[in-house]
Amino acid sequence: MSDPTELVLTTCFIGALGIFASSSIVRKLVVKNPVIACDAKPAPEDQESPYSPPASSETPAALTTGKVPTGFYRSLDLIGIGVIYLVFLALVISSVRASQKADLVLDTKALIASIGFQFFMAGAVLIVMAMRIHPVDWLGLRWRSWPWVFLIAPGAVFTMWLFFGALQATGYMKWMESLGVESVQETVKLLQTSTDPWVLGLMGFAAVIAAPLCEELVFRGYFYPTAKKFAGPWAAGIFSALIFASAHGSLSALLPLFIFGCVLVWVYEKTGSLWAPIAVHFCFNGATVLVQVAARYYHLPLDPI
Repeated sequence: MSDPTELVLTTCFIGALGIFASSSIVRKLVVKNPVIACDAKPAPEDQESPYSPPASSETPAALTTGKVPTGFYRSLDLIGIGVIYLVFLALVISSVRASQKADLVLDTKALIASIGFQFFMAGAVLIVMAMRIHPVDWLGLRWRSWPWVFLIAPGAVFTMWLFFGALQATGYMKWMESLGVESVQETVKLLQTSTDPWVLGLMGFAAVIAAPLCEELVFRGYFYPTAKKFAGPWAAGIFSALIFASAHGSLSALLPLFIFGCVLVWVYEKTGSLWAPIAVHFCFNGATVLVQVAARYYHLPLDPI
């Protein structure tokens, strides 16, 4: 049976776009007289995240949900998330085709290029938004309740592990294997098999430092709030989480990463600070790296997912 990875991931990209577009159109038709969203009001000084986005007539809905503001974003940002969407779609298609032809090699140069790309994307987003608003206010970095991350991050990781265990119990990975899908992501396989210390070091840096910072800045800091402004929180959450999961290029990890993306959006909305999803992402990736290293050097049995 031929590997359906490219077809399924491409379908997910198209489906995510359909969800975003349909929700945006419905909101545009339903809301006859757009008014400024409640998150566009300057917050009192004693609140944790002193957002002060400028008033905008572009806001398509009167009601907002959660603590992530949308007043910073403009119609022009639709082009921004469109570029991100197309870039990741092209990268996923090319990487899947390369892996199926055994042309995908994750060596030192490839890892450096991957890390550089992540920081380039995050830097571009940061520059665009910094021209409008201070990053500290944009991302809610003045979060006075930041010690909560020491409870939120482990709790989220534990929840994800419970979900992984449930998937294993249902025979999810066996089903993936029956479809001819690689059950282990290339990055995880690299941690399990590589003997090059530079490769292992770069892989650890990419997973524990680059990904939590750059992916959260791009997907939760920019991609999700822009989509939320025009499509609403629920459609935007599904849209961004589906793109986030598909962008990793693994069919076996698609469902777990989609749920993880939803968790990261939920944490961001509940706290209003990007510190929270960064901490969760850091803890999740760090725990994954530690488990894989321990399994390798202590010869522990570990089921893939």
